[in-house]
Amino acid sequence: MLSMEYPPLVVGGIAAHVDGLSRAMARAGHEVVVCTVHHPDEPDDSVVDGVRVLRAEDGLPWLPDDAVVARMASTNHQLVQLAARLGDWRPDVVHAHDWLVAWAADTLKTLFDAPLVATIHATERGRHGGHLPPGLPGEINSVEWWLTYQAREVIACSRFMVREVVEGFELPSAKVHLVPNGIDIDLWTGLAAAPARSIDQHNGSSPLVIAWGRIQYEKGFQVLARAMARLRHEVPGIRCVIAGRGTYLPELQTHIDVEGVSDIVQLAGFVPDDELRSLLREAACVVIPSLYEPFGIVALEGMAAGAPTIVARTGGLAEIVEGTGAGVLFEPGNHHELADRIAEVIADPTAAERLRVEADALLRSTYTWDAIAQATAEVYRITVGH
Repeated sequence: MLSMEYPPLVVGGIAAHVDGLSRAMARAGHEVVVCTVHHPDEPDDSVVDGVRVLRAEDGLPWLPDDAVVARMASTNHQLVQLAARLGDWRPDVVHAHDWLVAWAADTLKTLFDAPLVATIHATERGRHGGHLPPGLPGEINSVEWWLTYQAREVIACSRFMVREVVEGFELPSAKVHLVPNGIDIDLWTGLAAAPARSIDQHNGSSPLVIAWGRIQYEKGFQVLARAMARLRHEVPGIRCVIAGRGTYLPELQTHIDVEGVSDIVQLAGFVPDDELRSLLREAACVVIPSLYEPFGIVALEGMAAGAPTIVARTGGLAEIVEGTGAGVLFEPGNHHELADRIAEVIADPTAAERLRVEADALLRSTYTWDAIAQATAEVYRITVGH
């Protein structure tokens, strides 16, 4: 597997997906090698839960910060060099996770004479509401299109994403397979968690709303800020923590200031997983307010931590929750409806407990990594059999 991010380097949901999938594949008896980039806290060749993790030094010739595609292509050369460490070992399948590793994956499929599988976690066209503005988005879209063309089989994480990939890249529907994201339930329900000392936590009388993820416009955190402006007058003591980093952070802070909620909405920046799990155990609810969301692994994380979960009715989020009783839905972008849903969950502990019970049942029946690994292995078998 090739991925530009892998724990402890976590940018978005890809790191959690590749980590959970690779370890589950190893548990099932498959030999798994993950090729990723160097991290100062990890060795460049290690074995983690049966998965061999190779990390490429990505010290590159100088390139401008805005030359994103060129920088990624340059890093891909370093990823290809990892093949030299494999000796005589050869994979049956090369699996690329998103466009960021497209060049390395295409080269390694030829080097190893192995078929290529590509998982498309999101598309640039989708992030921009179906329209590609000039410049970088069009360049990324071209690489995504090329990767899906070069791959023998393609995986997408929701019915929403399957449609987007088939239509956007003009692929035969039989080439694109639905395999959802998963969750390590025990990790999120375990007792070991570090206290989130730098983050305001509620004390029972001050309900705490939690949201987290990459701070980008399409994640919709600005909608939550507007909902909080109304809720401060309806729910005494309510507070909100939004955790994460991203390019939209300054604009989000401006939204919070304009709405007059800077005293009750905290931008916590990056929060380590153990602190996040501790924080979630104190949450009155979690909110995933995305305007565009191919899947929404953060919704699974909130459910696994036992927090009542409120999600926007968009993309993969809607597919996770619709008709399950495991979460509450609201129309994306509608801060009035979001405020209503938050107030209802906080006011009704019995309903909140029903959400927790249904969410646990849903996760254990559908979204364990072992189930996801089995479905992925079936795609591999189809790939190799062609």
